[in-house]
Amino acid sequence: MLAQRMMWIAWPAFVLAGVLEMIVFAVVDPQSLRWFGQPLGMSREAVYTLAFFVFWLLTMVSSALTTLLSMSPFEVNRGTSPVKGLPEGDTKEAGSH
Repeated sequence: MLAQRMMWIAWPAFVLAGVLEMIVFAVVDPQSLRWFGQPLGMSREAVYTLAFFVFWLLTMVSSALTTLLSMSPFEVNRGTSPVKGLPEGDTKEAGSH
């Protein structure tokens, strides 16, 4: 289940990072970028690569946070049964039939 959720997060974030990359670098020339007033000193390809991974990381964090906040408390805490002897995820109280 965790691997499935990771794919729900990673693939859309990957696609969005590619779109952001195209939009940003259609407007910004990587050679004109400055860091504290100094040229970056990296090739265009290095700037493109670094920017893509930064975009991908930011969109994955955003998607992961959205996924986490959309889960119910039961889903978040699944696997920890407060009653001993019940299978994981079982919410019945001990002694109830």
